Amino acid sequence: MAANSATIPLMTPHQMGNFNLSHRVVLAPLTRSRSYGNVPQPHAVLYYSQRATNGGLLIAEATGVSDTAQGYPETPGIWTTEQVEAWKPIVNAVHAKGGIFFCQIWHAGRVSKEGLQPNGQAPISCTDKPLTPKVRANGVHVAQFSTPRRLATDEIPSVVNDFRLAARNAIEAGFDGVEIHGAHGYLIDQFMKDKVNDRIDQYGGSLENRCRFGLEVVEAVVNEIGADRVGFRISPFSDYSEAGDSNPEALALYMAKSLSNYGILYCHAVEPRMVTIGEMKECPHSLLPMRKAFNGTFIVAGGYDRKDGNQAVSNGHTDLVAYGRLFLANPDLPRRFELDAPLNKYNRETFYILDPVVGYTDYPFLETTE
Repeated sequence: MAANSATIPLMTPHQMGNFNLSHRVVLAPLTRSRSYGNVPQPHAVLYYSQRATNGGLLIAEATGVSDTAQGYPETPGIWTTEQVEAWKPIVNAVHAKGGIFFCQIWHAGRVSKEGLQPNGQAPISCTDKPLTPKVRANGVHVAQFSTPRRLATDEIPSVVNDFRLAARNAIEAGFDGVEIHGAHGYLIDQFMKDKVNDRIDQYGGSLENRCRFGLEVVEAVVNEIGADRVGFRISPFSDYSEAGDSNPEALALYMAKSLSNYGILYCHAVEPRMVTIGEMKECPHSLLPMRKAFNGTFIVAGGYDRKDGNQAVSNGHTDLVAYGRLFLANPDLPRRFELDAPLNKYNRETFYILDPVVGYTDYPFLETTE
């Protein structure tokens, strides 16, 4: 970056395991619903390469680990050979610009409906409690969810194995590593949170039991591709998709310590102020105890701008800051932060449309005099 970058905390380098990051601005994983038939498309080559910088970390959008993993239309997967091959040119384009690229592997669990499931079957979860319908962000459409099917105890190892195979496939596709999605009310979070998990077997009840599934996924993925290629995203304080917990502080600390025990590369935590998606609230909780308990690189996300991102880094509250909507609308976000330049405004109405260009690759870059 620029010669004066040392004066801007977000623009300083960071050693993340074997990866030499040139700055601390991370592309957060963002569902964009443009992977037709669950296969990544050629237009994603431009989308991700636009946001790649030499030594910058990008995390790909939530990517399904199996044909039961989908929760939204046209989201990518990585369980078939066709999907792996489709990811390769996208990964190559990011690497050509010197970027570091992780694939977020994901299972939606009960945040789904029968129309998105193979043979129209019920979505799987830790529970058979359905989600209540909710009004979408546009205030018009209502999201409907099917009643899930509670996984039998002896079925859970197969789902763990789906994550393991997805991690293997991600490395085959050329990704530098994977981020396990354990946040936002999806399957792993459903197991961890006591307001969803009502099991009475070894995967329910106590905090240790509720975290067992997620940590079994971590162990399987670590054993498959190595701890130095594994990250984990977690939102212990949120209640996305009705996945709240009665003691989020205990959950946060237990998972931070457990993830440290596996020696994984990074922990990616969502700020407590992000109680629901897209809405910030005043919150007395802090990620600092997690930060202190986790030995690897710590990433925070949730409502950050340039000013408080710089402050979080300079105060030692985090190593890296992940940006979603700002990076979506500003493909050159690190450059804009470096120059303290004005930002493009994002258009929420184009976040999840199927168009391969509009709201996807048509946000303007800063004009350059070079």
